[in-house]
Amino acid sequence: MVDMETLTSLCKRRGLIFQSSEIYGGINGFWDYGPLGVELKRRIKEHWWRYMVLSRDNVVGVDTSIIAHPQTWVASGHVANFSDPMVDCKKCKRRFRTDEFPEGTKACPDCGGELTEARSFNLMFETHVGATVDSGATAYLRPETCQSIFTQFKNVLATSRQKLPFGIAQVGKAFRNEITPRNFIFRSREFEQMEMEFFCKLEDSQEWYDYWVNERLSWFHAIGIKKESLRLRPHASDELAHYAKGCTDVEFEMPFGWSEMEGIANRTNYDLTQHQTVSGKDLQYFDEASKSHFIPAVVESSVGVDRTLLCVLVDAYYEDDVEGDKRVVMRFHPSIAPVQVAILPLSKKLDEPARKLRQDLRLEFLTDYDDAGSIGRRYRRQDEVGTPLAVTVDFQTLEDNAVTVRHRDTTKQDRVALDQLKQYLRDKMQEWK
Repeated sequence: MVDMETLTSLCKRRGLIFQSSEIYGGINGFWDYGPLGVELKRRIKEHWWRYMVLSRDNVVGVDTSIIAHPQTWVASGHVANFSDPMVDCKKCKRRFRTDEFPEGTKACPDCGGELTEARSFNLMFETHVGATVDSGATAYLRPETCQSIFTQFKNVLATSRQKLPFGIAQVGKAFRNEITPRNFIFRSREFEQMEMEFFCKLEDSQEWYDYWVNERLSWFHAIGIKKESLRLRPHASDELAHYAKGCTDVEFEMPFGWSEMEGIANRTNYDLTQHQTVSGKDLQYFDEASKSHFIPAVVESSVGVDRTLLCVLVDAYYEDDVEGDKRVVMRFHPSIAPVQVAILPLSKKLDEPARKLRQDLRLEFLTDYDDAGSIGRRYRRQDEVGTPLAVTVDFQTLEDNAVTVRHRDTTKQDRVALDQLKQYLRDKMQEWK
């Protein structure tokens, strides 16, 4: 398995992920995505949206604001409870979460200095709305995207013509003032979430919970993650939130151990009940069949975009030997690869037909054009960024109207007629394992 240092080096070298504000020394817990990284991230989000929303009749989407009314976080419990116990070193001034070292530790693990008593540290980023900075203007950057789905439940219900059971999905930024962000993009202070809240009758919630656990594991397989790298971990009863009936994590084996990628939870009807109580607004659902009003239960699916991307990077990394040279390959599935087809003219004299071919292919495939260096060097560059197929335009192309297509994982090459190339590429993408 690839180590994190090798992976972060590759990400910077190939334009996937950079340290935020690097020219000023960086800022811990924040990351910027480069040209290939932003494309990989976009593809993951689009794949999730197709899988969760566009392919279903009973899930709709929203896009809500990062800042919500402060009472939102009172109702959700974040103002009172969203905190970590922390200690500070009196000597080096470093701050630690108490779960980072054994209970009863009194000395700083870095410098040996004395640690302060543990105290709660709220993880929400505080900000101010309006022209004045006072308690009446205090607001928070959202620590999760789901609460605005609950507060907009009645509006979505009224305008989407959905009936129970149905889901509301969202992809968006969230912010947590983590004391010790770590493991690259796995635990950051700014991140993106892909969440779906599925509303149903309370008596049906366990059935839907079981359904979504299986569906969400299947999605990771659909984006090419190896089955042996994933596992489901149901939470023990003493791990569950007081309102939850069940929770299961989809875990992936990272270089630093098995880690949570996604949580699927049966949250009962706690969330809408809380918002109804605090807001004073009626959030009940009227069931025409039984002529009754009730507050729906919720089954939640919540997965981090950045964690998923890290999972994809770790799972895709592969090294092999080609003619005595080490070859680094990112084995991205074509459905999420940031580049699907590379166009490689064997000589700059073939620029015109090669660029014409790229223009034709880019209408359907994500393409790259590379004419710098030897063909072998270009193949290696494309392998490192995970391009599944490379199309070489050579002088023979001018005579036989055919090109050479090289397969990333096997390095096998096929000669394909230009008028059959698109269908050939489609077929290879579809049959990819």
